[in-house]
Amino acid sequence: MILNTLMWCLLMVINTSPNKTLMERSTPLNSSEMIRPSNLKLGDTVAVIATASILKQDAEVIQKTKTLLTSWGLNVVFGNHLETKSHHFAGTDAQRTSDLQWALDHPNIKAIWCARGGYGTLRIIDNLDFEGFKTHPKWVVGYSDVTVLHNTLNNLGYESLHAMMCINLTEDSEAIKPSIETLKNALFGQLKSYEIDSHSENKTGKASGQLVGGNLSLLTAALGSNTSIDTLGKIIFIEEIGEYKYHIDRQFQSLKRAGYFDHCSAVIIGNMSKLETNTPAWGQSIEALILEVLNDRNIPVVFGFPAGHELENRALYFGRSIQIEVTKSKTRVLF
Repeated sequence: MILNTLMWCLLMVINTSPNKTLMERSTPLNSSEMIRPSNLKLGDTVAVIATASILKQDAEVIQKTKTLLTSWGLNVVFGNHLETKSHHFAGTDAQRTSDLQWALDHPNIKAIWCARGGYGTLRIIDNLDFEGFKTHPKWVVGYSDVTVLHNTLNNLGYESLHAMMCINLTEDSEAIKPSIETLKNALFGQLKSYEIDSHSENKTGKASGQLVGGNLSLLTAALGSNTSIDTLGKIIFIEEIGEYKYHIDRQFQSLKRAGYFDHCSAVIIGNMSKLETNTPAWGQSIEALILEVLNDRNIPVVFGFPAGHELENRALYFGRSIQIEVTKSKTRVLF
């Protein structure tokens, strides 16, 4: 009797032990097996949560977010700790984890829109359980620090959406129209292609592959962890903000040494915003710096794609197999 009781208690401890690590919980799917969350439809519910830094102008952000989503015929719910402040963060690690876990698990939530980036998602990613998400897949939307979530979902075999965040709704309304329009089109399954003018430093060519990537600092920070992504045969998108060129060079060199670019099919460089001034001067353009890293790869390279930390931040389907064609005059992206 005592032995049976002890065995029962042991089983209870095992079954209620803390969440397993991401690597233990799941096996990454082959890129051809990526799962696409359902397109949104009228009456669907979007959850707004903050996984990283404090949400400044929170009342204005919340009101503008509610107004926008309801104008699209959607319902909106907000995380319990969206307006919470804990030092640098939008709540403690436990509070931010709780909000995101709730949104991942909830069967009626069809998309999770991150209110802002900053820093903090990396601190909570290993505390999350994605079993409920697998049962009820949904779009996870954001950029910058949300790269951590994009990479995690990619390794789990799910598409996600690199796009503007709620905080951007406080910016110039005219300037952010393309960001809002492409976000809406992407969520409702109507985003089919882009055509932009080609940058003079582009490397021309055609390529196809699964679109992956995100913020340069977060991609580098993930190296050596189970949040790093496989880039074999894939098209890598990279953007950054507020860095010195020597720091950008160090991160690109780190990615190169880790084999990031060895077998990718193309590289798309998004916005490289608000770069700091080196002393002494770096002596190269950002394009020359990046091409030096990629000079031994005969692949298309796109510069100046309008996505990242600028007012025009066009939505991109991460995990989606896409085609790109880069000519001297135009760059075309087909989803």
